[in-house]
Amino acid sequence: MKHFSAQYILTNAAPPLKRAIITTRDDGTIVNIEDSGGAPEEKHSVEYHNGIIIPGFVNCHCHLELSHMKGKIEMGGGLGGFLSKVSTNRNDTPEQITASARKADNDMIREGISLCADICNTPFSFGIKKSSSIKYLSLLEVFGIDPEKADKRIADLKNLASKALEAGLPFQMVPHSAYSMSLNLLRLLRSLTTDNKVSSVHFMETEGEKTFLNSHTGPLSDVLRESGMLPALLETPGSHIQVALKEITSSGNLVLVHNTFADRETIGAVNKRGGVFWCLCPDSNLYIENHLPPVEMMIEEGCDLVIGTDSLASNTRLSIIEELKTLQLNFPALSVEDLVKWSTFNGAKALGELERFGSIETGKNPGLLLLQNVDLINMKLREDTFVTRLI
Repeated sequence: MKHFSAQYILTNAAPPLKRAIITTRDDGTIVNIEDSGGAPEEKHSVEYHNGIIIPGFVNCHCHLELSHMKGKIEMGGGLGGFLSKVSTNRNDTPEQITASARKADNDMIREGISLCADICNTPFSFGIKKSSSIKYLSLLEVFGIDPEKADKRIADLKNLASKALEAGLPFQMVPHSAYSMSLNLLRLLRSLTTDNKVSSVHFMETEGEKTFLNSHTGPLSDVLRESGMLPALLETPGSHIQVALKEITSSGNLVLVHNTFADRETIGAVNKRGGVFWCLCPDSNLYIENHLPPVEMMIEEGCDLVIGTDSLASNTRLSIIEELKTLQLNFPALSVEDLVKWSTFNGAKALGELERFGSIETGKNPGLLLLQNVDLINMKLREDTFVTRLI
């Protein structure tokens, strides 16, 4: 047995506890939470820490297989330029890609991530996930704007799914984004995913997406044309609302990723679906577009917010605490309780994993983290806040 205590425990199942004592088995399963009322009896076997104990982080959006692109794409180039650079930087060997992904997985473990939804276009990360202490949900992604190539894209996706199945990995098949999918491909995918427990889609990541869907014009259209990705026949959804409500399976939860340019009308309409989670990846948004999502408006609209890191192609670290610090800096009214809930409980709920993750409760095994250098008077993160994994 192990015993832990700190100034505060954020369990996500009760109000913050002062100097409570958490008892776990050696494997991390929580056996007991003793509410000391803020005055625990000194026990020689208890580890007393300065800071806040929280459950392990949930990363709701990652691209582990793009870790080899760290530092290869300059900041601030916009989404169109970023996509073009990603497509031209996929030339590393499988060995290089795997080695970078393995290092990124180890870094995420140290950063306190216990559960991760990871986008996959290849099987290169499958072996890493199978042996990792992080529990992964692999989201096998398909994209293709040429309707005549939709059948081939689906065949490739099914082949990737067979490899995930052989590896014994939990997975779901998901679309990339509204602007990168022909209607034909979206509808073929929808017919395959009627039983999805979780779906995910990159959503309103750049301002030019709406213009492209509405009229097939604008900067995103220009980039696709210049890169040779724009087909002669172009059939796309007319809006993000159409994609979320009609073109993606209605089963299970839906994680909308980025939302950098989300508007109130779209948020209000899409939230009516139910089971919608809005994933914030602020450091990636700043890296690519130098713009942040409208977090205050999303809170006003009652959005269930979750946190992701995106990839090392568009970020310098796969670190949830760094994402939370960016949000705290730019939206100072947010509290530690808000940020921890989004990055733990809400994430586990979005991925259908509340049975084990997301909260500190008897019988669960979410991992335990210690937030240090926190403003405990105002319950805010600071620039020098960091996380240490306890279990």
